[in-house]
Amino acid sequence: MVIAKKSIKLIAILIFVMLPFFAIASDGGENKEFNASELINDHIGDSHEFHIADWHGHPISLYLPVILWTENGLTVFSSSKFHHDNSGEHVVEVNGQEFVRHNEVIYYADKYETLSEEDKGAFNFEARPLDFSITKLVFSMLMSALILFLLFTAVARSYKNNKQAPKGLAGFMEPLVTFVRDDIAIPNIGEKKYAKYMPYLLTIFFFIWINNLIGLIPFFPFSSNLTGNIFFTFVLSFITFFITSFNGNKDYWKHILTPPVPKALYPIMVPIEIIGIFTKPFALMIRLFANITAGHIIILSLISLIFIFKSVFIAPVSGAFVLFMSILEMLVAALQAYVFTLLSALFIGQAVAEHDHH
Repeated sequence: MVIAKKSIKLIAILIFVMLPFFAIASDGGENKEFNASELINDHIGDSHEFHIADWHGHPISLYLPVILWTENGLTVFSSSKFHHDNSGEHVVEVNGQEFVRHNEVIYYADKYETLSEEDKGAFNFEARPLDFSITKLVFSMLMSALILFLLFTAVARSYKNNKQAPKGLAGFMEPLVTFVRDDIAIPNIGEKKYAKYMPYLLTIFFFIWINNLIGLIPFFPFSSNLTGNIFFTFVLSFITFFITSFNGNKDYWKHILTPPVPKALYPIMVPIEIIGIFTKPFALMIRLFANITAGHIIILSLISLIFIFKSVFIAPVSGAFVLFMSILEMLVAALQAYVFTLLSALFIGQAVAEHDHH
């Protein structure tokens, strides 16, 4: 009886994990060939809308606001206004200006027509307006920031009202906070200086962890791949680089500019040390981006096998691996938050460490 109950729970979890992906992968009643690459790219990329479900062949979506600073000033409209033109591109005309959306990047329509495929990119600022739109990733980032704010506000209120041992949410959060302090901040930065950097370390630890978990929940308002976006990880790494560089003491910069080697080796060692300043945050950026994106791609690839082989016998095997990978990704979500925070503390600690002079 106990085994039967556990089996039922396992099947229920499996259906819960897989059902949203079946909805994503379904063709909405249209007889079109399944495209695994399109499914994966749609999930791991950004979007101006949330696809919630399909109902009788019609998509149910939450359209997000498009906010552009154009040649005519501020332009705001709903992403639902985009429609397909004869060439298959998403186009819209607002306030006498026509825009084209290609791979979720918005261009001026007249300038887009003159671009080659090589010139169509997010960094072609001459052909596109400044885009401040609330995309799916931005929505997820704001939501996670709000969750963090409410979470720590509730914990602070709990400590204020309860002078005894923490209970409830505060009791759950306290071991995590002390873990960041005692196992990450103090060993790498030192007892004298760690407190100054604790707010940053706590922020990135919980911010990355929460967004990793949000990406594992495959339905609205979650499912976004924020920590698997290279621009997001770049900004986090740049903040660590900024804090490290501007808090580095004279010993830190002396070691870089005049390393403890014979002066004849300076032409080799000084450039290496300077390059090392940038390779550290670069490694932070790539590590978080690659690990999170790889997990999403593997899970979606396993789901896609069912539709590629079009066999019911593939579903149990694929589903079991998806369940295993989903559980593994929950561990990876916490592990990557820990690694990013640990390395940030290590880099900061190297920059602020005081050396004995004899």
